[in-house]
This record gives sequence, C-alpha cells and structure tokens, in this order.
Amino acid sequence: MIITKQKDFNFLLESIGKDPVFIIGCSECATLCHTGGEEEVLAMKTSLEEKNIVVTGWVVLDPACHFLNDKRLLRKHEAELTQAKKVLVLACGNGVQTVSEIIENADIISGNDTLFLGEIKRANEFEKRCNLCGDCIQDIFGGLCPVSRCPKSMLNGPCGGSIDGKCEVDKDMDCVWDLIYKRLKEKNQHHMLKEIIVPKDWSKSVEWRRKI
Repeated sequence: MIITKQKDFNFLLESIGKDPVFIIGCSECATLCHTGGEEEVLAMKTSLEEKNIVVTGWVVLDPACHFLNDKRLLRKHEAELTQAKKVLVLACGNGVQTVSEIIENADIISGNDTLFLGEIKRANEFEKRCNLCGDCIQDIFGGLCPVSRCPKSMLNGPCGGSIDGKCEVDKDMDCVWDLIYKRLKEKNQHHMLKEIIVPKDWSKSVEWRRKI
C-alpha cells in the first residue's frame, strides 16, 4: 500500500488562505494510514471551520486514484465543488493528480506527503519496502530489497556504520544487509554476496503507462 503522512496543518492553512474549500479523501491507502479516511476528512473539516474557513462539502473517493470512479462520485458534488476555490485532497500523489485531471475550476492542494510503498507490520505501523523503481532485484538478496530498505540504498554490501545489526541512520531499525547476510547464510547461499551488482537500470523507472 502507499504510505502517506498528513502535512502540517499550519502549512495547509497558508495554502488555503481564506478561500472556501472542498475536502476529498481516499477509501483505501489514506484511510489505512489515518491520513485521509472519513474520520480524518471530518476532523479536517472541523479544524478548518474553527479557523472561519468555509468548507463547501466533502467526499471520500473509492479510491482517489480511480479516474472513472472519481468522475462518477464527484459529479454528485458538482454544486459544492462550484462554490469552492480550493480543493484539499487527502490522498497519495497519484490520487491528487487524478483529481486534478477532473477538477479544473479550483486550485488543487495536496494535503498529504507520499512517503513510500510499504508493508503493514501491525495496526498503525508501516515499513518501507519498495521504491517503485521498475527493476526488482530481491531474488539476489534472499527476497529483501537493499535499495528501498537501506537509507543509503547500498547495493553491494553494508556501509560499515551499523552496530549490533542496527542501522547507523536509525538505531531502532535493523540493518537490511545484516538481515540479508543472515538469511543467505542460513540457506548456505552467502557466497552469492561476492558477486558485484552493476548499478540499477533506472531507465525502467520512467515507464509511464502500462496496458494489459
């Protein structure tokens, strides 16, 4: 799922100004991240109204990144959208861009920062797992991706700064290279780490569209 973090409220206030605003949330990733579900949308509505900002309406799209479904759902709120000069979207970057392709008569404001594609470890706890680079290499490293799970994106071994298996950037995070080594050693495959991996093919990350 796409992991997001809601932007600072004061920053959003500056972006909105005193203009009337319509709020949009997302039923999927943003809901699970507690950054754009119905609860967060209604809380944002209350917070904005307490600042004397007119909220013309709100909707939680299902999901925000589904163009045709968004058009259908937003058609029901046409009158409320017409009254708004700003549209605050509490979704991931993809959802924001989808909404911006549909709504043309108002300024679109991104209410969340999109962080990464992640794993749900437990309720309200997420961990980065993928950079969406288009060049998967997990099979080389025992099913783990060092590029996304290492803050330095080390591709050919650890940086040398980890202590007791913990990352020097974040002492609460396991060094992914320590995990890779242990996993490959258990499978008697740690000799694979002697192979030098060439730089990733980042050209694959510029594939803009896929049709099936």
